[in-house]
Amino acid sequence: MARKETTTSMRLPPQHQGLEVKIPSFFRCPISMDVMRSPVSLCTGVTYDRASIQRWLDSGNTTCPATMLPLPSTDLVPNLTLRSLIAHWSNSAASCSPVAGSATFFAGPSPAALVRKVASSGADPSAALRELAAYLSDDDVDEFEKNALVGAGSAAETVASVLRRKGEQISVEGMEAAVRVLAAIISLDGIDEANKKRVATGLAVDAAASAASLARVLCGGSSLEARIEAARLVEFMLANAAAETKAAVAQSSELVAELIRLVGPVDEKGSLDKKAMDTGMSCLATITRSRRAARDEMVRLGAVPAAVRALHATTEPSSSAKVLRILESAVGCAEGRAALCKDAEVTVTAVLDKMMKSGRDGAEAAVAVLWAVCYKYRDRRASDAAAASEGGLTRLLLLLQSGCSPAARQMALELLKIYRVNAKSCLAGYDSKTTHIMPF
Repeated sequence: MARKETTTSMRLPPQHQGLEVKIPSFFRCPISMDVMRSPVSLCTGVTYDRASIQRWLDSGNTTCPATMLPLPSTDLVPNLTLRSLIAHWSNSAASCSPVAGSATFFAGPSPAALVRKVASSGADPSAALRELAAYLSDDDVDEFEKNALVGAGSAAETVASVLRRKGEQISVEGMEAAVRVLAAIISLDGIDEANKKRVATGLAVDAAASAASLARVLCGGSSLEARIEAARLVEFMLANAAAETKAAVAQSSELVAELIRLVGPVDEKGSLDKKAMDTGMSCLATITRSRRAARDEMVRLGAVPAAVRALHATTEPSSSAKVLRILESAVGCAEGRAALCKDAEVTVTAVLDKMMKSGRDGAEAAVAVLWAVCYKYRDRRASDAAAASEGGLTRLLLLLQSGCSPAARQMALELLKIYRVNAKSCLAGYDSKTTHIMPF
């Protein structure tokens, strides 16, 4: 027997009853029973509207609302196929019914008119930018309309151009509003990746000017969230930029200084904010990879103590790896080594502690840091701190068993010499590929 499709009707005013639209039941969110605007799937395979399921999870629930099965993961995966089907159905319904086509409504000037106002050089764009940010953040606005605004409407390029204006032509408040719009674009699931990259392209037209504006928001933003959004734009620009753009961003001392400050305390009690710390360190790690000449300036501006502070605070392996890569770059110069070894008992111990908790990339960066200060440049404070560190030898031996790169293996073998043990016996064990760790 053929399966009968179940549909429900959209309620219309009496004067439009003849234009009643049938809504396929699987277009409706199981929680809100409304047509889904941003369908996402849980690991159970059930699809919900993002806003509804996020409220469910934020309330502390750990089960799937439809199946009541426990959730081993709360990751939300966009259901792009269903989203396309809903969009096609919505467009078809709109062509038949003036009411169905007006389900999404945004008060005030049209988004396209707001973009034109932002593009006007003679007007202050702040108010228009704030309205655009509200439009993009509105869960009741169809995400396909937002995507069209960014793509065909050229909203990304237009707003990015605001951050390329001379400092005296726009206030920090206006720049912050522009940052909010661009941050919304790169974070929305409904925006195509190609359209998101329009943000990076627009900022890269004059990377130096964009970096200066983002530094101003990082310095004078009205809230920590605004500063974090500015840092996320820096990270996005670096991740999608050519080498010359990355170099231009890395050359901005003001921006680097503000990224380092973002990693620091956010209140008088010395508290650290995880999002701020992770975003700032991610940007700094990318800068060290993109332009080695930026290393000395980062060290001068205080990158080493900021990185050590973050190393103590972070628990995520990927975050720890980024911090260790920053320290690996820093110890390439005398000032960086001096900053790291100034309080060697704390810093060297922190590096050793994260060695096997940061993935392979982080472990090899940790070895490179220790090798530079303890073996190559033979800083006595660092060597003594490493030798006295509880479990330091064990971590080095475990690294040698982990299948690390030849370079990391050689550095680890040389570091073993700082420990007061029978080094020849240790090395012989590894040369014969045994897994025995000698007692100490």
